[in-house]
Amino acid sequence: MSSDPWGRVDETGTVYVRTAEGEKVVGSWQAGTPEEALAYFERKYEGLVVEIGLLEKRVKTTDLSAKDAQTAIEHIRTQIDEHHAVGDLAALSARLDKLVESVDSRREERKAQKAKQTDEARAAKEALVTEAEELARSEQWRSAGERLRALVDTWKGLPRLDRKSDDELWHRFSHARSAFSKRRKAHFAQLDAQREDARKAKERLVAEAEALQNSTDWGATAARYRELMADWKAAGRAQREHEDDLWNRFRGAQDVFFAARSGVFAERDAEQTENLKLKEELAGEAEKLLPVTDLKAARAAFRAVNERWEAIGHVPRDARPKVEGRMHAVERAIQEAEEAEWRRTNPEARARAAGLTGQLQDAVDKLRGQIEAARAAGNDAKADKLSKELEGRQALLDQALKGLEEFGG
Repeated sequence: MSSDPWGRVDETGTVYVRTAEGEKVVGSWQAGTPEEALAYFERKYEGLVVEIGLLEKRVKTTDLSAKDAQTAIEHIRTQIDEHHAVGDLAALSARLDKLVESVDSRREERKAQKAKQTDEARAAKEALVTEAEELARSEQWRSAGERLRALVDTWKGLPRLDRKSDDELWHRFSHARSAFSKRRKAHFAQLDAQREDARKAKERLVAEAEALQNSTDWGATAARYRELMADWKAAGRAQREHEDDLWNRFRGAQDVFFAARSGVFAERDAEQTENLKLKEELAGEAEKLLPVTDLKAARAAFRAVNERWEAIGHVPRDARPKVEGRMHAVERAIQEAEEAEWRRTNPEARARAAGLTGQLQDAVDKLRGQIEAARAAGNDAKADKLSKELEGRQALLDQALKGLEEFGG
């Protein structure tokens, strides 16, 4: 028979461990000497000591969850309670008890921290909702739209609240965005309607201009053409695809009339030569407006130059294409700047791009959540497979975000 302070082996090979409740059977040893038996079970004890030490370190220095820590503690405690080791088992149990207290303390700390984060997230989301509802009443279509998109990104970066609270706040947030989008859509729909009204008005002006082009009533017809030109300017711009064609017909009809009148009043050639000089100076003045950096200022300046241009009268026929071409080039550049501004504020195209971006962002967020869940469950194979899918979705999202930037969003 062999023994040490914490255990012994009797003559039958049965190994015992000493506890406060008396001796407990550890196991039976028939493969060698009693000393070897005690050494074997003492090593198992040392293994438990090492395992507890490692767990203590993990609880203290890592983000091991309370649930996982508790599972590990119960696993070790079962081994201690089953008395399959020789050593001071009571000391190990005491260390486990302290470890349980530490885990419980950390659980409460994390619970308090989570509650604090939830309160902060709630306050942040309520602030976002309040700002969104204020923006919903704005008529600064571009800046307000950009700010609302930024608020969506901020919202996505905040933690979720309880489902009821989160859904209620999101409903208000989403309703504010929808209200703004409807108002903006109505605004631009009104602009479209105005352009359509301008097209119809200019078609009527073109029809009358073409009907007058062969008139020989020089004074009255010229006066009427001036009135038609005033009406043309007052009508506003039609859709781009119609504007140039209508203008060419309108201007062409006037050209026919005024060319005929020029033939009759050849004596006015000297006056027209002076007109050419003045218009060349105005064309040079207009060309200084390019490139367009301030659209509103350029448009106003060109309008002022053009009014002086129209007041000058005609120039020699052979010189007209060149000098008018210079003015038309400036006008086209300003029109192109206007169209570029329109495209940047086009709500439907931006909405489609934003919708696609939102769908892809939701898919990326969902995949990330699935990957985290798979990792937490220890299913690395599934997590790796989802990670590859996430790479593809992320690439599509990056491409969609780049496209959205073209709208200034």
